[in-house]
Amino acid sequence: MTTVHEPSTTIAATDAVRITPVAGYIGADVAGVDLRAELTDREVEQITAALHKYKVLFFRDQHIGHAEQIAFSRRFGAVTPSHPYDDDAPTDFPEILAVDSRLYEKRFGVKKFSYTNFWHTDVSPLINPPAASILRAEIAPEQGGDTGWTNLVAAYENLPAALREFVDGLRAEHRFGGSRPVWNADSDYAKKVAAAPLVTEHPVVRVHPVTGERALFVNPGFTTRIVGLSPGQSDAVLKLLFDEVANPAYTVRFRWAKGSIAFWDNRATAHLAPSDLDHLDVTRVLYRTTLEGDIPVGVDGTPSTSVSGAQFTGA
Repeated sequence: MTTVHEPSTTIAATDAVRITPVAGYIGADVAGVDLRAELTDREVEQITAALHKYKVLFFRDQHIGHAEQIAFSRRFGAVTPSHPYDDDAPTDFPEILAVDSRLYEKRFGVKKFSYTNFWHTDVSPLINPPAASILRAEIAPEQGGDTGWTNLVAAYENLPAALREFVDGLRAEHRFGGSRPVWNADSDYAKKVAAAPLVTEHPVVRVHPVTGERALFVNPGFTTRIVGLSPGQSDAVLKLLFDEVANPAYTVRFRWAKGSIAFWDNRATAHLAPSDLDHLDVTRVLYRTTLEGDIPVGVDGTPSTSVSGAQFTGA
């Protein structure tokens, strides 16, 4: 029987690190740390515990560069290259993915401010999706451009018991580009993806390797079908689950400013890039690092299986 977690209303305060929850089911502000300096082991322990509890953490006024972001990230795991399909990473910092509105039109052939405007879990078509992501704002528009996150553990735990039992045994295909690619068909990016596709069958419910929590591991950005169901059945089940993932009750929204950082558990969240900027003449630049992930495991103990694509590892 799955225990439904009650939302926390407490504020954790230990040593200098201060953790303040910001929404009912997800998200916390972190204060009392300076990311220009190396974190102590105690700070790493506190931030890690908060990440597992609140799923996404927000740091403000942290004016650091690529090297400091990578050093911070490495305190929590192996840092991967920027992205399986990225060839725009800074030469000296191959771990940095530029979420840069100035680059997306060149890359995808259409004006964009992020990879996708659908709820998604970072690179879930990998056999080992990133364990966590760290995103730092360099240029944030004064108007719009917020990012949202949703708690996939809460989405699962608040399903009716009979529906939880049903989805516990399902597996789903995750495909990079999915059924709604966000690039022009004749773009270089489309050719790159076609030459080296990423496709994996993941459990619909994954067990978190640290907390043991069960999370609803599907997202409209990458999940294309439920394995073993007819197309109509698959679409109906996925619509139901996608609606649950997008339930505003499980979400938090973050307003970016220069020096803001978000650090999220990619095994227990999905996030939503902004869709309110396309009509504005603004620039938005953020930089992302990702931590090497494990292979998801379902409720029955069966791991994900790769259809196409190798593990994505860091150093």
